[in-house]
Amino acid sequence: MEKLKQNLDQKNTAVIVVDVQNDYCHPEGAIAKTGIDVSAVNKMMPNLQALLESAREHEIPVIFLQTNHEKATDSEVWLSRFKDGVNPICHTGSWGAEFFQVAPLSTDIVVKKHRYSGFIHTRLESVLQTLKIETLVMTGVSTNLCVESTARDGFMMDYRIVFLKDSCAAFSQEEHDMTIKTIDTYFGMTADTKDVISFWQHQAKRSPQLQD
Repeated sequence: MEKLKQNLDQKNTAVIVVDVQNDYCHPEGAIAKTGIDVSAVNKMMPNLQALLESAREHEIPVIFLQTNHEKATDSEVWLSRFKDGVNPICHTGSWGAEFFQVAPLSTDIVVKKHRYSGFIHTRLESVLQTLKIETLVMTGVSTNLCVESTARDGFMMDYRIVFLKDSCAAFSQEEHDMTIKTIDTYFGMTADTKDVISFWQHQAKRSPQLQD
């Protein structure tokens, strides 16, 4: 808890929700249709929902990263990831690009992205600078791709990273566990969702005393 305190106490914090969208998460989405197991998403969803409720209650900014793919951003190199050269995932304006089980409120921020990392060719850095954010609480899908890529870039841009082990999901336990170990060793820290919520609740109780 001491390490968590160092990263959250008196630090401007934002919750980053990465790619919680139908094509990545829904059992009828593009990823599931390839035979990949997306069941871990439903397991982590109650934790993510509880985190978002707590963040909004304590006026912690919530930033949704939303993948959108289209011809204008699907470069030849990017499409080379697919055997047939066709990207079936999160086409702009499609059902697959819509959010899954969680959605931004009017008070939240949405940043559209076209690559794994939320920092590549997006307005995320501008938003974080405007809000004077120091710590990123990382959540979403998938743990070892877009969430990890964003966390790595954030750390190397001098943001503190708190990576929530049980508010992220990968398409295999091995991939999830590999990222958790990597982040905790090299790119910040990992934590349980309940501990972050507890910290915010405790901090809120302390605040009136600090103002006296």
